[in-house]
Amino acid sequence: MAHTRVDDLQAFLAVARDRSFTKAAARLGVTPSALSHTVRALEERLGVRLLARTTRNVAPTEAGERLMRSVAPLFDQIAAEVEALGELRDKPAGTIRITCTDDTIELYLRPMLSGFLKRYPDITLEVFVDNGFTNIVEERFDAGIRLGEAISKDMIAVRISPDWRLAVVGAPAYLERCSPPRTPHELTEHACINIRHRPSGAIYAWEFEKDGQAFTVKCEGQLVFNSIVHVLNAAVDGIGVAYVPEALAAPYLADGRLKEILSDWCPYFQGFHLYYPNRRQTSPAFSAFVEALRYR
Repeated sequence: MAHTRVDDLQAFLAVARDRSFTKAAARLGVTPSALSHTVRALEERLGVRLLARTTRNVAPTEAGERLMRSVAPLFDQIAAEVEALGELRDKPAGTIRITCTDDTIELYLRPMLSGFLKRYPDITLEVFVDNGFTNIVEERFDAGIRLGEAISKDMIAVRISPDWRLAVVGAPAYLERCSPPRTPHELTEHACINIRHRPSGAIYAWEFEKDGQAFTVKCEGQLVFNSIVHVLNAAVDGIGVAYVPEALAAPYLADGRLKEILSDWCPYFQGFHLYYPNRRQTSPAFSAFVEALRYR
């Protein structure tokens, strides 16, 4: 073990985390064959097999899992300490990786981005659109954005929005052509524009509430997106009715391109929160980003 290099351990961790030589090699800036050779040499020196390889998959063996559990936190701590040295700089610096949905970008990130980036020219933001429930620890994101009620208790959550509601909307031309529904149950007779958050997930069932009774309606239609922005655009184009964040539809409601229906049935939801692991060592750059997003 005395002859095991730090670079070899980092190479192993990259492959074990990504479960792919190709992905890990791209992230490390080496070729897959060179990375494979490095890991095999490490296995030979240790005398144990660390990765189980098939033609399609790569996964840690029992020994590999044990090495990951013991070594990975140490490398994470080193990275955090190095990043924390940014406190000695005049300005916060570094890269912040965020995962969130497209509507949260439009509503909460986009309004602050220009001013934030001008104020902190040494900070780089990487924003990944993902409508699923990404594990930010496994995927190595610094933080994510979700509804407060969907965040696990082992995370720190910072509110970035007020409570909000969805609105059922349709273009005037569509609502003239098809009589507006009087209750959510009548939506089954309409062309509804739906969203499926993940390929393997179900189509979102529209949530309503009346007199304290909550219920859902499974709406049908010819269009299904995984982006709420495109759902909204299809409604503006008169293809059907959509259930979208009220704030996102507000400009179209104001200029008459959309009309809201069934407003008395649409409940409020808990606001969006920026969340991150409670063991994370917050850098000056990340702290500045949190404060810029914090709801006041």
